Amino acid sequence: MRTDGLASAVSLAPRGKRIGMLTPSSNTVLEPVTSAILMGVTGVTVHYSRLRVTQIALSEDAGAQFAAAPMLAAARMLADALVDVIVWNGTAGSWLGLDYDRELCAMIAAETGVPATTSALALADAYAAFGVRRIGLVTPYTADVNEAIAANYALAGLTCPVKLGCGLRMNEQFACVEPEAVEEMIRIAAASPETDAVAVVCTNMDGARLAAKAERAYGKPILDSVATTAWQALALTGMPQPKLTDQWGRVFAVPCEKGERGE
Repeated sequence: MRTDGLASAVSLAPRGKRIGMLTPSSNTVLEPVTSAILMGVTGVTVHYSRLRVTQIALSEDAGAQFAAAPMLAAARMLADALVDVIVWNGTAGSWLGLDYDRELCAMIAAETGVPATTSALALADAYAAFGVRRIGLVTPYTADVNEAIAANYALAGLTCPVKLGCGLRMNEQFACVEPEAVEEMIRIAAASPETDAVAVVCTNMDGARLAAKAERAYGKPILDSVATTAWQALALTGMPQPKLTDQWGRVFAVPCEKGERGE
């Protein structure tokens, strides 16, 4: 087979926008849900890199899972794919504090030259976009983790008058929570007159597929971590906001200001 002269005749097609996502190793929800959300969005693809996360707790060993070194190693591999944004698709900053996530984003950007964000920062921006202050918290976590999330939210002027969890610690189990149980927690939180919005704070529990229906039923924003992260990731690529509200919730109908991010 002759190849002489072929190289000069081949041109490379323009590439679309690429989103790189850092994924907890035991997570089985965020990848299929993110892919489903973005399936109808032309001009963007999503690429994943995993790092080891198996449990969610306030213990020292659980906290060590979110050290910077493995995050940066995984981010460097995503950067090899020339992604336009790198996202830590995990909610650890919700209980470790948003300053942890801001510092992580700055380190990723300095290491790779790619802007970065996280699920916890995306949720914070969504709360601001909707102007909500009273959050109904829905998670698969234990009560002490939920209390830590509420305490960090209080630093931002948010209250969590309703806090619902499943009492689970192992991340792989979060994906196995029955949809009916997730739907019931959302119902209780949304029906409360003390809440302005409901947040499903976990990227391994599928609230995204329930959000739009619950919003129509209760008239409040239902902010699922995976959907909200996709919303912000798209904004950081500069992609026009897709019309995904009917299927994935009202978050896709509000502008994303993007907030403080690593550049």
